[in-house]
Amino acid sequence: MPNRLTGQSSAYLRQHADNPVAWQPFDDAAFAEAARRDVPVFLSVGYAACHWCHVMAHESFEDPVLGAYLDEHFVPVKVDREERPDVDATYMAATQLITRQGGWPMSVFLTPDGRAFHAGTYFPPRPAHGTPSFRQVLEAVAGAWSTRRDELEQAADTVARAVAGQAEDLRTALSGAVPVAAEPEEDGTDPAAAALEVLLRDEDPVHGGFGGAPKFPPSTVLPLLERLATGGAPGVAGRAGGLLGRTLGAMRGSALFDHVGGGFHRYSVTREWSLPHYEKMLYDNAQLLRAYARAAALDPGAGHGRTAADTAGFVLRELRLPGGAFASSLDADTPSPDGDVHSGEGAYYVWSRSGLREVLGADRGTAVADLMGVAAGPPRPLHPGRVLDDDQQALWDAARPELAAARARRPAPARDDKAVAGWNGMTVTALAEAGVLLEDPALLLAAEQAAGQLWEVHWDGSRRRLARTSHAGSAGHSIEGLLEDYAMVAEGFLALYRATGATPWYERARELADVAAERFSHPAPDGGPDAPERVWSDLADVPAPLLAAGGSGRADPLDDVTPAGTAVLAAVLVELWVLEEDESRARPVPSLLGPLELLARRSPRSAGRALAVQAELGAAPVHVVLAGGTAEDKLAARRAVGPAAVLTTRVVDADAPGAPGSARGRTAPGGRFTVHVCRDFACRAPVHSVAELQEQLGGAPGLS
Repeated sequence: MPNRLTGQSSAYLRQHADNPVAWQPFDDAAFAEAARRDVPVFLSVGYAACHWCHVMAHESFEDPVLGAYLDEHFVPVKVDREERPDVDATYMAATQLITRQGGWPMSVFLTPDGRAFHAGTYFPPRPAHGTPSFRQVLEAVAGAWSTRRDELEQAADTVARAVAGQAEDLRTALSGAVPVAAEPEEDGTDPAAAALEVLLRDEDPVHGGFGGAPKFPPSTVLPLLERLATGGAPGVAGRAGGLLGRTLGAMRGSALFDHVGGGFHRYSVTREWSLPHYEKMLYDNAQLLRAYARAAALDPGAGHGRTAADTAGFVLRELRLPGGAFASSLDADTPSPDGDVHSGEGAYYVWSRSGLREVLGADRGTAVADLMGVAAGPPRPLHPGRVLDDDQQALWDAARPELAAARARRPAPARDDKAVAGWNGMTVTALAEAGVLLEDPALLLAAEQAAGQLWEVHWDGSRRRLARTSHAGSAGHSIEGLLEDYAMVAEGFLALYRATGATPWYERARELADVAAERFSHPAPDGGPDAPERVWSDLADVPAPLLAAGGSGRADPLDDVTPAGTAVLAAVLVELWVLEEDESRARPVPSLLGPLELLARRSPRSAGRALAVQAELGAAPVHVVLAGGTAEDKLAARRAVGPAAVLTTRVVDADAPGAPGSARGRTAPGGRFTVHVCRDFACRAPVHSVAELQEQLGGAPGLS
């Protein structure tokens, strides 16, 4: 079979289209070919921004001799883990069982039906430090396949059972916890408050954030801290707000943040956030943009708004694609002048003291080097290690444009231009909210354009299916979206509805939520079709090789670098319940959130988003329903609500076609401009002016 990676959505796959290897995408044809030839599948999993993936490709996959051997004895399959997280998760579990470690590139050897029997990560071109060369590994596996086939089949069966058993063990452990709907414990501590206590104990008291090295941005737990800071009991709110502020401050004062170009790198390889791994991911920046924009509204004097604006600027400038959607990532590596993309990890971002002096002059360059933690020696990332005071900020603000201009002359990192539906959905949410909270209409417009591209390119209305990825405006090579894609895009559309009042976004979100419930759930074995308990899957259809390998497709309840799809869909259903005043919308939420008590007390960073949704369930919904009057009246009312429109309050235009159910019965007698302010589904006496609206909002706790 020829190399079939040309034209794929994934830049990572397209980067291997010219290899002297007959790479196949992960599909039925590849496994059918392995069965026909009765040879193993060599599965290589990576992603475009992965440094060691590039290294192994350059050393091994670009070698014609090695490529010929690989093609002769195997069917080579290449997978982008960002495009196929289902494949990555199943075979990463197998790799960790076989090797006791994991990482990318991931190299797995499979039977023709998909069961893993041998695995590793990066293999060098020559033996080194006790690691065999890639050629040696291939020869050993090919030899064992020819002479000891029964042993490999037995190993494959053992690994498949273990993969299946791991998932079942997790479900069993979690099922022993207290359900989400349970009453607080005797000490009065609910799961969210219990989670806060664990997070406070786990906080790094010196450098901020959680854990040691490598240290990742705790993106998925930030919504929980924000929810507790705004809606918790006074003692809880203050402690949660303090932890949130310290965490956000530590990250924006660190080398994790790109102080020249804005946006955040993937993680820090050091505990003190001083040395980033330089790839930049859309999903990180979408989550952090949202967190900093919301924090700026809650604590305007803390400087979070500047970080949010800089992050939004990076996303729009460097990740935006023609048509309005957003690319997946920027590479960690920077091509050298001769075009070698493997030689310069982080070279685009680092500075030496002499380099700073060359751009800024001797005095200013030295001052900026001292400010940004650039010591003598080789180039380093900018790492102030603190939030800058006003004088320091002024020095940096003056230097930054000059450094940005100088950096723009360097070779830039490569970009993975595939658009992932779920990550774009998160970005729509972040931009829509930031547009309101930062009072920047350009961000709101960008959110609308990205959402329009998602609906036009990724949504197939005739089949009612959402594609996971697209490239160059086409989703022709994509699999169906995962649960997380449906949920995150729906959440983005709901964020746009709250920010703009345009009902088509609400209607589209509702349709995505309905299809997600149809495609990704079925009644629990002991319940009927209308039972609240449902079994959820991350995949609508599980490929046969994954089933053979021990995968089940059952939804993963834990957050990873992005929140669990089940938690995001739960948030969508809670929002629809509030907008529509339809309790049936919330019926599946407990089965989506699952039992949170155990996770809250042992691993809250694995369930931050679900815990935030659970806390939201206990809050009293707030509506401002507008009826009658002119468009100008309604715009003025929306402005009067202000940031609360995307934080705590749903502003609903009762006159808009397709308005949600919360508009029912809230009319405008005689067409006179009328505002209904409602809390917990009970409304005050209607008012007829913006001044009266502001008085009601100001006099009702939680309404503004």
